[in-house]
Amino acid sequence: MPQLNKRGKWVFGWVIVRSQRKITIPPEAYIEYGFQPGAAVFFLRGSRRSGGFSVGRWEKLEQASIPLLRRTFGQAEICGDGRIDAPPEAGVQPGDKLLAVRGSGFAVLLITRGPIFQRALTHDEIETYG
Repeated sequence: MPQLNKRGKWVFGWVIVRSQRKITIPPEAYIEYGFQPGAAVFFLRGSRRSGGFSVGRWEKLEQASIPLLRRTFGQAEICGDGRIDAPPEAGVQPGDKLLAVRGSGFAVLLITRGPIFQRALTHDEIETYG
C-alpha cells in the first residue's frame, strides 16, 4: 500500500466503477476493515473537499458519534467476490475512477477529487481494481 508523501495518507488503490454501480473493495482494505461476504455495509457522504463516500461495517458504525450517523445515506451487502453495489445517492457511474484511501477505523474512503486524488494521479505504482 503506497503512502503518497511522508506522513501522508496511505492508499489501497484505484477502484473503477463497473456496471450497475458495482465497486470492488481492494483486498487489503477488505481485510483491514473486516469485511465479510454477505455482511451489511453502510455508506457515508464524503467531505466537500474530496467528494466520494466511505464504506464500512454496521458494527463499526454503532460505535460512532451522532454527527457521523447523520452522514449515512445507504446500505448494501458485500458479495462473495468483494464487490458491493453503490446506491444511486453515491453519485457514481460506470467508468468513474475512485481512490481507495485508508480512513478512520470506521470505513474505507473512496474519493473522487481533491489534493489526495490529484497527488495519486502522479503515482504509477498504485494498483487498479474493478
